[in-house]
Amino acid sequence: MEYRKILIKYGGNAMISEDLKVGIAKKLKVLQDHGIQVVLVHGGGPFINNSLADAGIKSEFFDGHRHTSLEAMSCIEKTLKGEVNSSLVNLLNKQGLKAVGLSGKDGKLAIAQKRWHIRTDENGEKQKVDLGQVGDIINVNPLLIETLLENDFSPVITCIASDEEGNDYNINGDVFAGKIAAAISADAYIVLTDVDGLYKDYPDPASILREIDTATIPKYYGGVISGGMIPKIESCVSAVESGVKEAVILNGTRPEQITDFIINQIKIGTTIKL
Repeated sequence: MEYRKILIKYGGNAMISEDLKVGIAKKLKVLQDHGIQVVLVHGGGPFINNSLADAGIKSEFFDGHRHTSLEAMSCIEKTLKGEVNSSLVNLLNKQGLKAVGLSGKDGKLAIAQKRWHIRTDENGEKQKVDLGQVGDIINVNPLLIETLLENDFSPVITCIASDEEGNDYNINGDVFAGKIAAAISADAYIVLTDVDGLYKDYPDPASILREIDTATIPKYYGGVISGGMIPKIESCVSAVESGVKEAVILNGTRPEQITDFIINQIKIGTTIKL
């Protein structure tokens, strides 16, 4: 397969280690040198947790979902845009790329709406739980990203967006990345994790599922696919069902996997297709 445009969702331990960050930046430069357009989308979980703790803002959770107050949202935005995004742009520029830092708010790149969490109480009744400034993406305008790519810039996008009234929301990074990948019609959507793919029997490398179709995925929920892997897989399914040619789970702690898969076309990680 020929790859011309890819989107990489960057997160996990690969965001914390300086050596890994440099390693990934170098691989992205290799991709660009091969004529491949690259968009990077990132979250910042560990950095957000540290910033909220430093600010003395306590987090409340509902069924594992964080409630984000207006005060917390302000702190999260400062962290994602002012710290994480800025440092990634600087790092990529040092490696010879022309990186441009963005969020979903810039140029109305992404429009959000408030997310409500639905929970079931002890009587079996469904309740809507207000998660504060937590949102979902309802529309993506790819024009800004496409314009940057056509002029050899590398967009680096963090997962914040506003609604039509200007209210800011924190968006799950995996969900955000999958929506952007679909909007730009990426040839591949690569999700960097801390493992080498989906395992039937972790950590046996022989049990990695090398390719899986979207129709087969539901039977793996609760077993092979659990915890933090669920939103990643859901974003992959959404992306390929919306026109992305393939989604791939790779190990971000091994930066060489990026070029091995895209350039050398080595069958590694887990590829998700229709």
